[in-house]
Amino acid sequence: MKPAIEIRNLGKEYQLSTPQPYGALRDSISGTVKNLFRNTSGKKEKFWALKDINLDIMPGERIGIIGRNGAGKSTLLKIISRITPPTTGHAIIRGRVGSLLEVGTGFHPELTGRENIYLNGSILGLRKAEITKQLDAIIDFSGVERFIDTPLKQYSSGMQLRLAFAVAAHLEPEILLIDEVLAVGDLEFQQKCIGKMEEVSKAHGRTILFVTHNLDSLRKFCTTTVLLNNGELVEKGDTEKIISLYVSKHLETNAEINWPDGLSSPNGEIKLYRAWLHDEAGNTRSRFDTTEKTGISMDYEVLQDELAYTHGLNVYNQEQVNIFNSHDVAGMQTALKKKKGRYTATVWIPGHLMTEGIFTAGVALFLPNPLDVFIHENNRLSFEVYTDFNKLSARGQYAESFPGVVRPLLQWELSKK
Repeated sequence: MKPAIEIRNLGKEYQLSTPQPYGALRDSISGTVKNLFRNTSGKKEKFWALKDINLDIMPGERIGIIGRNGAGKSTLLKIISRITPPTTGHAIIRGRVGSLLEVGTGFHPELTGRENIYLNGSILGLRKAEITKQLDAIIDFSGVERFIDTPLKQYSSGMQLRLAFAVAAHLEPEILLIDEVLAVGDLEFQQKCIGKMEEVSKAHGRTILFVTHNLDSLRKFCTTTVLLNNGELVEKGDTEKIISLYVSKHLETNAEINWPDGLSSPNGEIKLYRAWLHDEAGNTRSRFDTTEKTGISMDYEVLQDELAYTHGLNVYNQEQVNIFNSHDVAGMQTALKKKKGRYTATVWIPGHLMTEGIFTAGVALFLPNPLDVFIHENNRLSFEVYTDFNKLSARGQYAESFPGVVRPLLQWELSKK
């Protein structure tokens, strides 16, 4: 059996341009004259978004593609979907490709939702009768029935996403390309999309490439994952293995930050020397089970006597949603003023609170009222939370989708009447 996607020595080079400063009309005219006598053969900066990619994807495979921002994930999908040509090498595609790369890609804003369904189908090479056969299912799945005969330019980005995914999933392409755009939709629709992708993959044997930063979704949907870094293919293999490699070596989870000379506040009142993540035993770590407590500590020095301040913590998920903030309330109410000296402050995120995923933590030293921020290092520490199914957690042995921003282990009471 030949691969559905066969990629050989693929590379994509972009030319970087420097934005020109604003200038008056006379500057533009004089610049044009000067350019007539200027040597324009100077070097221009170039950037390789992809370098020497070799990859085979077999029919029916569900492949995840992960990597840091700028790794080349979206560029790879754009080449496969023929939106952009490669600079070197080639990609052989065996089958019709449906892609969901950017909200509104392949849609015309002046056409109605219904007309855009037919337009997209035509681009995929389908006859009108084939599109009509799937029309009701597409409209129903998208949930935009009321607006289906309204011009697309009046749709919100979420409505456009729903329609675009419904079209891509129902018009039966042999290969389906899904980029991170699913993050635009609400959680319910994201789960609906994942379910639909599983359905079309298992029932119809379609090949799916899924680019995402959501490692939890990746684990559930893809058995095989490709890791890209700086435009190069690092490895293709078992999803859990690739995620572990990504988190430990490429995501740059930061369990500790040091400032040997101290990070000073603007007026020199405080210096921060170290911030780190650790477990209850004091071991510096960047990976925690959902049942474990996670400690965040700061080592700092107060350089001004009787300084009033307190401590703060910010936690964000991998989509940069602010999960929660925490201020040292006791510090605000009691010992606000501290004497000169070296201090260590520790705050604990309790076990049975976080769901799976990659999180970043920021620390702050500040005066809350009136607000005076001495030091705020946001998104500097990062860590992964995972589930060990051998331990009692809020999801128990339930292995299917378990959405939510947090996952507390709550107490249930049962009484019989």
